[in-house]
Amino acid sequence: MIHKFKQGNDFILLDVNSGAVHLIDALTYEILDDFDGSNDADILRKFSGKYPAAEVSEVLSELHQLIDAEELFAPEIDVPPTFAARGVVKSLCLMVAQDCNLRCKYCFGNEGTYGHRAVMSEEVGRAAVDFIIKNSGIRKHCEIDFFGGEPLINFRTVKAVTEYVRRREVDTGKIFKLTLTTNGVLLDDKAIAWLNDNNISLVLSLDGRKEIHDAMRPDIGGKGSYDRVLKNFKRLVESRGGDNYYLRGTYTNRNLDFTEDVLSAHDAGFDILSVEPVVLKDSPLALTEKHLPRIREEYDRLTEAYLERRRAGNGFFFFHFNIDLNNGSCVAKRLSGCGAGHEYFAVAENGDLYPCHQFVGRERYRLGNIFDGVDESARHWLKYFRESHIFNKPKCRECWAKFFCSGGCHANADLFNGDIREPYEVGCEIQRKRLECAIYIQAVLAQ
Repeated sequence: MIHKFKQGNDFILLDVNSGAVHLIDALTYEILDDFDGSNDADILRKFSGKYPAAEVSEVLSELHQLIDAEELFAPEIDVPPTFAARGVVKSLCLMVAQDCNLRCKYCFGNEGTYGHRAVMSEEVGRAAVDFIIKNSGIRKHCEIDFFGGEPLINFRTVKAVTEYVRRREVDTGKIFKLTLTTNGVLLDDKAIAWLNDNNISLVLSLDGRKEIHDAMRPDIGGKGSYDRVLKNFKRLVESRGGDNYYLRGTYTNRNLDFTEDVLSAHDAGFDILSVEPVVLKDSPLALTEKHLPRIREEYDRLTEAYLERRRAGNGFFFFHFNIDLNNGSCVAKRLSGCGAGHEYFAVAENGDLYPCHQFVGRERYRLGNIFDGVDESARHWLKYFRESHIFNKPKCRECWAKFFCSGGCHANADLFNGDIREPYEVGCEIQRKRLECAIYIQAVLAQ
């Protein structure tokens, strides 16, 4: 399986199974419509009237060299991912505050409440730490994400859980990475100092331009939050030397010119960036199939802006353009994705377990709780999530992007199609375009 595409004035070839990427010329690009590795004579007959026979022969020779190196028409990968015989939990998302001090118009969690307003107790937080330690087996490195709503609303539990984690690290020899996602409203000097002192990685929510951010992320009183959070985010990033954070935005159909939002964030002093497409169903802000041509065009704009700033010595890190074409994720992760529902769980404020934070409140997917573990009646879900890899998703098996996206987001698939094995097609189209841009960028930078 191969995928070839044009980006700007360049022609790019991806060999899907090997992951090899080649910048090719127009003749090679055209020949690959017909070439299958065994039909050289047919290719020569077809193209020698249009191009010099010597040039066609040279292209064929080069293509056969790639085949011999298994960088073209590489053998199919058709081996399902293997996991430990006993499930190993690597990561937990703690919904420490199912409440929020903003009213983001695209929030997938019902204003951060996920159905009801509540905060996690210290007892539940500590029990979650015990749960991951008990269920992580011999795994040394684990992760806990503080999430919401807005987790700093419940800073007391965040602090208590962090203190308990550090104590249990000493007891068990495990090493925890702690991450917190914040809208920045409560990020004052004392909070910043504590987060830095405790080595908490931060995801900062900012939607780019002031007018976009204020329209999408108002406070409870309906006022914009941009000026407040920008000041707090700048102070935070400066305090940690520009490391251990990334700034994450969301675009809807109201800002399909999202390149401007990325560049606005960069111009404001942030250089570790991401902007994500909103995922909404039956909403005036939703992205639909009719928006795809404009979105593809905008990723082309963002690609050129990204390269232009890098060439000028003023580059930035953009999450979706950072792919490793040589030594990417391990095979199991490439085939099965994030591990939601078997290696990764979300813990609701009351201790209930869900496959990930986006499933919280979808009672069909309640798996149990951190005190008693997974319910016997829910164990079929663990098996279903564990086996929902790209070879068990018919649409994914035939997709050139499968080894990069790993089958897409389970929660989005469930939202739109009621089955985690039926991918959300608009999201797939956006992902494929982003990947083309990322592959092109990496190929160009490698020259």
